[in-house]
Amino acid sequence: MSNAVLEKKPASGTQAALDKRPDGPWKTAWKKFRTNPFAVTGLVILSIFVIAAIGANWFSPYDPTRIDMMFPNLPAGTDGHLLGTDELGRDIFSRLLHSSQISLTVGFSVAFVSVFIGTLVGAFAGYFGGWVDTIAMRFVDVMNSIPTLFLNILILAIFGSKISYMILILALTSWMGVARLVRGTYLQLREMQYVEAAKATGVSDLGIIFRHLLRNASAPIIVTATLMVGGAILSESALSYLGLGVQTPNTSWGLMLSNAQEFMLTDPIQAIYPGLCILLVVLAVNFIGDGIRDGLDPRKTTIPRRRLDRWRKKFSKSGI
Repeated sequence: MSNAVLEKKPASGTQAALDKRPDGPWKTAWKKFRTNPFAVTGLVILSIFVIAAIGANWFSPYDPTRIDMMFPNLPAGTDGHLLGTDELGRDIFSRLLHSSQISLTVGFSVAFVSVFIGTLVGAFAGYFGGWVDTIAMRFVDVMNSIPTLFLNILILAIFGSKISYMILILALTSWMGVARLVRGTYLQLREMQYVEAAKATGVSDLGIIFRHLLRNASAPIIVTATLMVGGAILSESALSYLGLGVQTPNTSWGLMLSNAQEFMLTDPIQAIYPGLCILLVVLAVNFIGDGIRDGLDPRKTTIPRRRLDRWRKKFSKSGI
């Protein structure tokens, strides 16, 4: 009797292991992502900046536009001013918090609009091919041949430096890489058998593009969108530094750098704070993008390299 019971236990355990549903691609990607220390660190840093931007009105001890000429250029650690004041007596910590609102808003908005436009153009070009692909790709070539920095400067100088204009012009000059990536992915996916099966069952072209193919092409799109956030923040900072981006009374990290350049020899710490914020956010976004790319890559493994080398030496017949 006991032998029969003992024999049934491993069978039930084996059956339970066979019945266990394997992890999906997104759950597997999350497991790989959280084992990447650089990606997790980037996510923590970016989360801190996002929380600071959302709660800037509550975390700021002063109004960022408040001018107090009685206390200009106060050093960091002065009573009531954590990071000191600038040349007009404005609290630097408060300005950094409110600058994060604009810089992060521009970064995420530009990435979203660019990915949206690039995905539409690339999806239709890659799926339909033929003259649609030819026209779309030639238009992409024309856009890539235009010097984007000079175009951005020209348009902002003519139409003004509103944040909405900046987001629009940066997005309209940044979507071409996404379009090429999505086009190449769709050219591969449209030859799959499930696409032929969907056509045979009467699914429309739009249904195949947005319901079947887009789902399978989402991994490289997400990675590209993540990396574009850092590029958009750098572009906004450059335009604001040149005086064509955010204008007072609003503030951004690039504008703070532009205002601090006059005091580089006497008070260089004013330029270090916004420059360090830009560096940390862009670095964090790049780490997150690399972590997402590695997590969505099926060729990547969560097993440490040293353990794989030991297994290879132990079990390989050649001993290599």
